[in-house]
Amino acid sequence: MPAYLVIHPERHGDDQLIEDPYLTVEFVDGWVLFKDRNATDKNRVAIAIPAGQVARIERVDDPEEPAPGPQGE
Repeated sequence: MPAYLVIHPERHGDDQLIEDPYLTVEFVDGWVLFKDRNATDKNRVAIAIPAGQVARIERVDDPEEPAPGPQGE
């Protein structure tokens, strides 16, 4: 399952783990956008974080893990 650790530049220990089987991440116009690729609207943003509030983002799951199929399969 895709999982990302959002590491904040100043709030040490207050980092966030975001995970979901259909999660994708994009960096657009100064924003970090987490999207649900299983949603009907593929542009639906689940979480948006201003890039200036993020030191880095690390993918912490096993990226070789197969992605789940569409719901109902």
